[in-house]
Amino acid sequence: MRQAIQNLEASKIREVANAGLGRDDVLAFWFGESDEVTPQFIRQAAIDSLARGETFYAHNLGLPELREAIAAYTSKLHPHVNADRIAVTSGGVNALMLAVQALVDAGDQVVAVTPVWPNLTAQPAILGATVRCVSLVPRSGEWTLDLDALRKAVTRDTKLLIVNAPNNPTGWTLTRAEQQAILDHCRVTGTWILADEVYERLYYEPTPNRCAPSFLDISTPDDRLVIAHSFSKSFLMTGWRLGWLVLPASMMDGVGKLIEYNTSCASVFTQRAGIEAIQRTDEVTPRVVAHLRQCRDVLVPLLQAIPGVKVAPARGGMYAFFQLEGFGDSLALAKRLVSEAGLGLAPGNAFAPEAQGWLRWCFASKDLDRLVMGVDRLKKWLAAQQEQAR
Repeated sequence: MRQAIQNLEASKIREVANAGLGRDDVLAFWFGESDEVTPQFIRQAAIDSLARGETFYAHNLGLPELREAIAAYTSKLHPHVNADRIAVTSGGVNALMLAVQALVDAGDQVVAVTPVWPNLTAQPAILGATVRCVSLVPRSGEWTLDLDALRKAVTRDTKLLIVNAPNNPTGWTLTRAEQQAILDHCRVTGTWILADEVYERLYYEPTPNRCAPSFLDISTPDDRLVIAHSFSKSFLMTGWRLGWLVLPASMMDGVGKLIEYNTSCASVFTQRAGIEAIQRTDEVTPRVVAHLRQCRDVLVPLLQAIPGVKVAPARGGMYAFFQLEGFGDSLALAKRLVSEAGLGLAPGNAFAPEAQGWLRWCFASKDLDRLVMGVDRLKKWLAAQQEQAR
């Protein structure tokens, strides 16, 4: 097996989750998904498609109807995007991997802003690229970008810059000024930008278009820019494995070939569900965002009230990312919380070494009481640790 594959780390999030398998008493907040099922009308669209016998291959780039629907949806949020720049993918993970495959050769230099979901740094490494990480900087529980450090890291030798904002796990979101500075710099260096914007609708700051700032708002169609999206978060469709890319039109033929050699196409019945979700987005996404804001506003103050906890309200995403003073090994801490407190959280060092000592709490819970119960378990466990230390 290739050395790059052997060098890959196993998922620390999965490692923690595996430690809690078979335990009904664990309150699980480790995975990045809501515990709310996909709306019935979306599921029904897939059922109807299967009933019609739509079980065959589709176009590599996706059903024309879905590409048009995604283009129309995108154009309501951002400047107009044509359907000939949309590629439908088998999930957001697949979208990201396709983009990296299209742009990165072995030996290329890639820069990634971290902490970040580990797939984003692993994917270029799988292809043999050299990945350099530029860390966000935590201040009083809030993570911020050192723009000067990023500009120094991205040079004419940098093939690709990977940015996830709103960010998983920190909730950090790029400002418009930061986006413009990054785009201007990458235009000078000739660096491609891969912007993972799957959380753009899960944004809690007031904006006219009800979404986070996007590179699409300030770019031109021929910029070296690829945007990755997913149906998973905003439409409660994590298990459906459906996503899309917004690309320069010049890349479409090549990406179509890559899709052929990776997955051939997304399943038709899944795409029919995607069409229904996009066309009825106002029945899903605003409600999801309002509920997630409520979840955030319940959880974060409770965490902030615990002595030794550093956390700031996330501006976007579905996570509270917090630090527990006095605990250095995030993975060991997360495993202890599972076994000793019945609380399942993701370890911070799963997302970057600089997040050692931090924990990620996915607050996308239908039941707000589960969040309150989780905090109560954390407080009791911390009190027990303090008692034992006396």
